[in-house]
Amino acid sequence: MVDSDVRALDDPVGESLRGHHAHLARRVGSAATYLPDVTTFAAVPADAGAAEWADLARLLGSGALADLFSSPATPPPEWEPVFSLPARRMVGPADGVADAEPASAVELGPGDVADMLDLVARTEPGPFWARTRELGTYLGVRDEHGALVAMAGERLRPPGWTEISAVCTAPAARGRGHAARLVRALAARIRSRGERPFLHVTDSNTAAIALYERLGFTMLEPVTFRGFRVP
Repeated sequence: MVDSDVRALDDPVGESLRGHHAHLARRVGSAATYLPDVTTFAAVPADAGAAEWADLARLLGSGALADLFSSPATPPPEWEPVFSLPARRMVGPADGVADAEPASAVELGPGDVADMLDLVARTEPGPFWARTRELGTYLGVRDEHGALVAMAGERLRPPGWTEISAVCTAPAARGRGHAARLVRALAARIRSRGERPFLHVTDSNTAAIALYERLGFTMLEPVTFRGFRVP
């Protein structure tokens, strides 16, 4: 059984911007998005009409990307589709063994941003910008030379939930269990706050899906990530 508060995941971006991430939000009317360089995700009501889409257009500006994440809202026909990506929403177990946090894991801060951006550029785990780490806690692993070789962190924060995201490992460091240990460590931190972990993974990333299933994550529902160009 999935917890009854799963409805908060119907609009994870909007719920986050109204709650835990309100300090990172920009708004016009009923439309909201994140501050520049945090993330491009934007939100409008699921039943948005012409006025709500006009709010979002004013907020983002003509020609900008409206990154609607998993929102089912359909913009007016003049909003040009940019991408549509099938994915899965997976939820972690509500309870779990509180593993000791791996000694190799370090909490990443402002001084680590350049290394985080470099790792993301080499591994392409999904959108990540200069201020993305402000969304939550990010953990990393550095090798014996000090290079950042693995990372995972917290992203969206709808009520009762925290999304695990930016899970990535440098090619030369794969096969050593870094990703699994970091995800387990983040999941334990999330549960210690009385919340439950969830995540998103594209349908094509079969290796990641298999990893998350081994860690006890189960599929909640298919989702589609969509982006449109503001006219």
